[in-house]
Amino acid sequence: MNRRVFMAVAAAGAAKLADAQEVPEAIRKLRPMLDGVQPITDDERRARIEKARRLMRENKLDAIVLEPGSSMFYFTGTRGNAGDRVLAVVIPAKGELGWVVPMAQRKVGYEIRVATGAHVAKDDDDAFKLLARVLKDRGATRVGIEERVRFAVYDGIRKEAPSLEFVSADPVTAGCRVIKSPAEIALLQRANDITIEAYRAAFTTLREGMTNGELANNISAAFKALGTTGGAMAIFGKYTAFPHGSIAPQKLSEGDLVLIDDGVSVEGYQSDITRTVIFGKPTARQRQVWDLERQAQDAALRAANVGATCESVDAAARDVITKGGFGPGYKVPGLPHRTGHGIGLDGHEWTNLVRGNKTEIQPGMCFSDEPTIAIYGEFGVRLEDCMYITGSGAKMFTRQSPAIDQPFG
Repeated sequence: MNRRVFMAVAAAGAAKLADAQEVPEAIRKLRPMLDGVQPITDDERRARIEKARRLMRENKLDAIVLEPGSSMFYFTGTRGNAGDRVLAVVIPAKGELGWVVPMAQRKVGYEIRVATGAHVAKDDDDAFKLLARVLKDRGATRVGIEERVRFAVYDGIRKEAPSLEFVSADPVTAGCRVIKSPAEIALLQRANDITIEAYRAAFTTLREGMTNGELANNISAAFKALGTTGGAMAIFGKYTAFPHGSIAPQKLSEGDLVLIDDGVSVEGYQSDITRTVIFGKPTARQRQVWDLERQAQDAALRAANVGATCESVDAAARDVITKGGFGPGYKVPGLPHRTGHGIGLDGHEWTNLVRGNKTEIQPGMCFSDEPTIAIYGEFGVRLEDCMYITGSGAKMFTRQSPAIDQPFG
């Protein structure tokens, strides 16, 4: 099951727990951790737009088109909804931004903070004609379409303006978003701090016979107590070998490994943390594999230097696991997935630490560091902390787990 599905189920369960007054004491003692959070300023968003314009010129684009999603929020501070009516913004290489806002959602207009040139579309208006006019008025001939724009919206504009050339906007949107500012790093840091505190409280609730759903509910309740909304995948025993969990009912027994994975959002910025810990006393086999996993995570951290390729970081972690007797490559038992992914406004975003990705690492990039050792039918171990790249190398947002029975540094 996808981890985001686990989060939704866990959040619903957490609300049920709270209503029944079954929230454990360790979680009831938690207090919100959002004091002092500084949202992204309008000035920073304007600077992002100017960088986008520069990247448009470098990539010979005249404009980019965005629908609601992370990129629209990144540049404008507007969330909105991608419903049956069209809400979109055009960011041109020169000139003012152009919005098409549905009359039915005109209140969104009051939330548009970094923008001008709003066209309110009544239901008898053709939103695609309005968008085509916005592009024409700004002299656009080559237009970038952001990856979350629905095909129907792209197709509608294309039919109204068949002379336009359409290409991917990734060089602009990813080109901006992949490098995080100090303000973004601070928000990511807070999201990670909150996640660790929720996990710390939830692990105190482990008990013989509890279900993985109960543990997931406790984590969601902890996030709520800390002032956020979130959840986590929780899996026990042999099911820890499945990177994205299992729908099979699970009860905790002495000697099981416990794996929890996911996080929260602070001002839109995501955390993603995994901890694998023993319930009871570990076997020599469990300790050996856990220690190997930690060595692989360390290897990726050391390799994530400015100028290194993303695939070289994946190779560094994978080499440790292969030398430990697993794999080789992406084979199981071993590491079946990428070593890490980008993170920011989306839990998974550009770019990935994976074989074949020759993107060079730059200061300001942020990644998860999460090699896994999956041994189907037995157990799995994943340790995940997120890191940000500085001029002197990669730094973790959180302290790594020191041992199989010590989930927190």
